[in-house]
Amino acid sequence: MVSVRHPKVITRHRDGWIHAYVIDSDVFGVLEPAAVFQARPGDEVVASVVRPDLERVVYATLNGVVCLGRAGGLVWKTDFEPHSDRPYGHVPDCALSRDGRTVWVYRPDAMAGRGGGDQWVVHDADTGAVLARWELKAVGHAGNHHVHPVDGSVYLDIGEGQDGSVVLRGAVGVDGEAEFVTYPWWDRCLIDLAPDGRQFMTVDHGQADVVFHHHPSGDVLFTLPAEAFGFDPETTSIEWSGGYLTPDLAVVTLGGEGQDEEEWFRCHLVDVRTGTLSGDFPVETDNAYELVPLGDGSWLTDGADGTPVRWTGLPERFGSRRGDRN
Repeated sequence: MVSVRHPKVITRHRDGWIHAYVIDSDVFGVLEPAAVFQARPGDEVVASVVRPDLERVVYATLNGVVCLGRAGGLVWKTDFEPHSDRPYGHVPDCALSRDGRTVWVYRPDAMAGRGGGDQWVVHDADTGAVLARWELKAVGHAGNHHVHPVDGSVYLDIGEGQDGSVVLRGAVGVDGEAEFVTYPWWDRCLIDLAPDGRQFMTVDHGQADVVFHHHPSGDVLFTLPAEAFGFDPETTSIEWSGGYLTPDLAVVTLGGEGQDEEEWFRCHLVDVRTGTLSGDFPVETDNAYELVPLGDGSWLTDGADGTPVRWTGLPERFGSRRGDRN
């Protein structure tokens, strides 16, 4: 596979089809799919990634990973053995490396009842051959990958339910050997990596604070509890959402319940250079987890049918807004 520098490609799943959307610098408003792939009959897609040239899709089901070509032909597949009949509580995830050469797969085998712990597996993107495998001590329900935008290392956040969250980082060296690191926390959820690659953002599993860390060491740069935003920490939580709007600005979302038990949330901007607040970030979303910052000054929300809508610009002193739900 030829290594290429690529635009961001996101996917959405609908009725057995995988819709791929390219985040182009000049396209805003309701996005149209650049490619559509049909999963194999009987496959229920839980995660997917599309190659930047839109010629291949890799998707995960509860019991395996499949790679298809643009025309729908099978390129390779791997099954998670033994087959699990448990329908809930174990959701795999997959990601394509920055250079396009490897596919990283998180397997929540413990909750699937396969015996032993979970696995993090690196596959050759062309053939599906296993290049590296890490037997994890985690017992996760689901995981989320984040690919570093500069050095190509891959972060994995594993949610273990009430037991907390585990953050890992992996990389394949020039010699082809994989290196894996576990960060020394069980109570932090990875939210996003900065677009310039210098830091990353986590939220306390108990939702008490947000922390910004140095990449790759994980050293804490600064911490902001709920009261730093002017809210009562007894009634307000920092949501496991938000992320980097630009290399210098992050979105942090806080939420709670009003006197009538109505849920509310508000988004705030943080200047990650200084660790100071930069004002509110009013967005048109239905819930705290719909907003997806893209790191280039734009962000996504969902249209009425779940189709992504791209917006750009910053409120008031930061600039204008562009976007269209029509």
